[in-house]
Amino acid sequence: MKRALLPILALVAAPAGAQEMFSDKTLRVVIGSAPGGSHDAYARLVARHLGARLPGKPNIILSNMPGASGVQAANYLYEIAPKDGTVFGTFNRSTPYYEAIGQGNVRFRSKNFGWLGSLGQANDTVVVWRTTGVRDIAGARQKPIIMGALSKIGTMYGYPALLNATIGTKFRVVTGYESGTAVNLAMETGELQGRGSNPWTSWKAINPRWIAEGKIVPLVQIGLRREPDLPDVPLLTDLAQTDEQKRLFGFITDTVAIDQPWTAPPGLRPETLAAMRAGFNAMIASAEFNEDARKQGLDLDPMSGEKLAELVARVIDAPRDVVSKVVEIMQGDGGAK
Repeated sequence: MKRALLPILALVAAPAGAQEMFSDKTLRVVIGSAPGGSHDAYARLVARHLGARLPGKPNIILSNMPGASGVQAANYLYEIAPKDGTVFGTFNRSTPYYEAIGQGNVRFRSKNFGWLGSLGQANDTVVVWRTTGVRDIAGARQKPIIMGALSKIGTMYGYPALLNATIGTKFRVVTGYESGTAVNLAMETGELQGRGSNPWTSWKAINPRWIAEGKIVPLVQIGLRREPDLPDVPLLTDLAQTDEQKRLFGFITDTVAIDQPWTAPPGLRPETLAAMRAGFNAMIASAEFNEDARKQGLDLDPMSGEKLAELVARVIDAPRDVVSKVVEIMQGDGGAK
């Protein structure tokens, strides 16, 4: 379901003199994931529509650059890509979070990117399989539930560990699964009883039958506002019982809201960044783009480049004690089985 467009995405005129900025040029989009996933699908959608709304109506080609959950693509855009608007990209929404927690292979500074906007604000969800009999987060405080994850690095492990440490749930996370698909299969066969993290839009796109038949039960959603489909499922921030929990949950929520982000490298001329943001906004507002997204089954919940830049800065500038506590909990042994 597409949410109403935000007022801040009203068309903005391109700067004077920018009409031919990209004439006779081919722009390249760097996608920080492999072909076939959701980022790839959204990137192809953008490539079909953005060029016609940029000065000079350039062609756009795509270049997949998977690696390190989007960090490789972000490093490339920051360090190597030309700083003239001819190369820009999209990558994992957790990429600014990786900088905030000091992940070792990060060489970019998120606040310096030329953020163009984002296409989504999809909430993450913690779900259990219906045979557990658990229907809400209170039930997860009473009954041990076996969840699956790839490793201790990531939100599939981290969210259950966070909930265990803060509100007293009894999730037990088994790591070692090779992919989210493997976790889903293990739930279906009864090997696992739940999954600690997956965007609600992904459940809708990949497993709509499970939703229709009530096979998965969302216990909590992580995002700035509730999904329209989940009006009775609490936000993570709704569960905060202390001031510390409010700060921890707020930091996590901000990182989730950076969904399907688009950025140009740092150092663009102001008029170039303004023209690219205006083109991105015009694309978002166009009926053709929205209809194409609908046909592809791709949800849109856009955010302007200016708003996205503010959100990124909020993640990067989060208090160090909050960040350290989140890392300690989400990568600790609190979710281990």
